[in-house]
Amino acid sequence: MKLQKVTISNFRRLEKVTIDIEEKETLFVGPNNSGKTSATAIFRAFLGGREFKIHDFSVSCLTDFEQFSKTGNSADLPEIGLDLWFEIDPNTIAFGRVFTLLPKLSDFTQVGFRLRFGIDDAKKLREEYFAAYPAGEDGRHARSLSQYLATDTNLNRHAATRYASLEEVAADDGETTIVATPLEPDEGKRLVRQLVRAEFVDAQRNINDDDNSRSNRLSAAFASFYRKNLDQAAYAVEAHQVIDENNAALTRHYEKQFAPLIDLIKGLGVPSVNDRELKIISSLSPESALRGNTELLYVDPHRQHELPELYNGLGFKNLIYMAIQARHFHTQWLATPENRPLCLLIFIEEPEVHLHAQVQQSFIANIWSVIEDSAKAAGQSALMPQIIITTHSSHILDAINFEKVRYFQRCHLTGEAAKDGIRNASDVRSLRTFQPEADVIEGVAISPEDTLTFLKRYLRLTHCDLFFADAVILVEGAAEKLLLPSMIETSAARLRACYLTILEVGGAYAHRFEGLLDFLRIPYLVVTDLDSVEPTGYPSTCRADVANARTSNASLKKLCGKGTVAELVAMSHSDKISASKDRCIAFEYGVLVSEGGAQFEMIPRTLEEAIAYENFALLRTGTLSIGKVIPAPLPDAYTVIYERIGSKDFKKTDFAMDLLAAKSSWTVPTYIAEGLRWLELRLCGEPAPQPSQDGKAGTANTGGNTDAGTTA
Repeated sequence: MKLQKVTISNFRRLEKVTIDIEEKETLFVGPNNSGKTSATAIFRAFLGGREFKIHDFSVSCLTDFEQFSKTGNSADLPEIGLDLWFEIDPNTIAFGRVFTLLPKLSDFTQVGFRLRFGIDDAKKLREEYFAAYPAGEDGRHARSLSQYLATDTNLNRHAATRYASLEEVAADDGETTIVATPLEPDEGKRLVRQLVRAEFVDAQRNINDDDNSRSNRLSAAFASFYRKNLDQAAYAVEAHQVIDENNAALTRHYEKQFAPLIDLIKGLGVPSVNDRELKIISSLSPESALRGNTELLYVDPHRQHELPELYNGLGFKNLIYMAIQARHFHTQWLATPENRPLCLLIFIEEPEVHLHAQVQQSFIANIWSVIEDSAKAAGQSALMPQIIITTHSSHILDAINFEKVRYFQRCHLTGEAAKDGIRNASDVRSLRTFQPEADVIEGVAISPEDTLTFLKRYLRLTHCDLFFADAVILVEGAAEKLLLPSMIETSAARLRACYLTILEVGGAYAHRFEGLLDFLRIPYLVVTDLDSVEPTGYPSTCRADVANARTSNASLKKLCGKGTVAELVAMSHSDKISASKDRCIAFEYGVLVSEGGAQFEMIPRTLEEAIAYENFALLRTGTLSIGKVIPAPLPDAYTVIYERIGSKDFKKTDFAMDLLAAKSSWTVPTYIAEGLRWLELRLCGEPAPQPSQDGKAGTANTGGNTDAGTTA
């Protein structure tokens, strides 16, 4: 039996989310504080014995408690909920057990179980709250009800967990409803223990060689595994005899007992210090013999030189510790003598800690190798757990199938009117449900399968950190990517505190990401080129001011719905923003170049042209060079700059590097500055008022089409 999906309600950031769980491994990803840990913590609270706290309730629930304190209506009281849906194979032994546990089941392939945590006796709670904090003359209480419930054990004294079996029932109109059958508390506890077991490898592992309260010695993990999973009765007799004779004999005993586990660790693909091997030695005294005292050494097999545990790196220790924990949890589950839970969940938080990139990529495969060996050793190859991993590692993400990713995204509370404040809730998006739309680009049909294949390949090849970012910037090429940090510094400095992913995709592929970014609801800025070509015939490049010039940029055609340069240049800054898609598109438009009283509009078709036109004075003085002498007449200068930058001899990356190395400040192209300011406003909100020179408060400029650019 496998856990198929869970629905979590009113727990921390997770107001109401449903998460599909894969048969083998599921990956929880997302920005910091997006609810990934909360999705594991609720299992620890309901199944692992951790007590609920008042702050485990969602932010919106706290006002419900205060409403109840005023009305006394128990319907106002919120509950934390966890619905578990299991998939059952009718041809397995597990089906018989489930049917015995839940005899009213009518759907023979799926079973649901509900856990709810809430106030047990609403009237008693209100009475005790009023007694503890009587209302004053103004009708107010010294502390709110939520503050009262946060004190001591008040919440858990007044609350209880309720249980119910669940079943999806199809109505006559085709709609599906969930029918809950309440269970007695004792029966509910018994049933949930027989249905599922949850084990946890915490993020805060503190793997160290110190014996302090905040650390886990690796040798202690070996000792614990031995004590809990190996033959203790035989060991106890043998140990006393061996200690009396020779401690070395007990060391050989350890070597024999741990040989399978050591062999597994050797296969994890991580070399120890100077390719040393692991060796367990006995450090037992007769008084502590039964406690499984052990030390871990790193041994040079040629010189027989031994080093203590502290002489190996934290990454290797972390990997070994997680492997031991996974093996232990699985072995304990298999060894449960009777009423073994039908489903085992192993939650592993942030396994990437201290691990280098290559080990992160092979981590999941290595853990499955450990578990599969455990199952074979027990003769139960079919009994496998489900692993749920929370991570910020793009390398772990790179090694897993796209469909197994669950993306956590911060969002506003349900019904929240203002959308510019703190996002106190989260939503969860299953990448298994993502399906791009069919499209036609340049007369070529692009199937959803083709788009999906492209996205998977791109994300895998680039080790993309897209799923951990606050926003995404799609750029044309290497030059934009090189210059962007400097442009952000001068145009939208507050973005430096945000987590941005910069994807180098070119003008032909930016639109391929539209469906995925919309699905994930990630705000994004597209920085692309006008790419003007001849009005008719083969799309040969031409100057952007050529009458009726077209654009060859597929992304501009798709995202803006415009095909000519004139149409694109006529778009205002607001026309380039899509609030529904949380997107802004930035591309070149006319630059009015002034020199010696003369003015001439130059329309750039690429980033390099835009930089040249908006920094014309630097070109004239030689501070910035394109490798050509710039003639005096502005129309001639326009022609020379366009032809030079468009030539095969012009090195765009070198031009960008020279710009970064320039001692003089330079102006960020206005179209990019506008896009960056839009993103800054989107992520950071309105800037704080700045004092003006006369001492009065002023407002920082957020940019617009009238802005003449930003100096870098």
